Amino acid sequence: MKLDTLVSSNVFSISLDNANKSFCRAFNALFSKVGRVASENVVVELLKTKCFPILQYGTEACSLTKTQLN
Repeated sequence: MKLDTLVSSNVFSISLDNANKSFCRAFNALFSKVGRVASENVVVELLKTKCFPILQYGTEACSLTKTQLN
């Protein structure tokens, strides 16, 4: 799975669009299975453990702009 893509620029930068799509896909899959059955706390904990790592994978190796962090 390709999470980030190099962007043509004068400075090194990456596009996180694929990571965002993967995050949304993972959250939608998770929420469709447990959304109405589980409590809000369970859904938030699952989001933290299963979905956020998708966004964070490989980002510690790159310097991100404030826009990308938001």
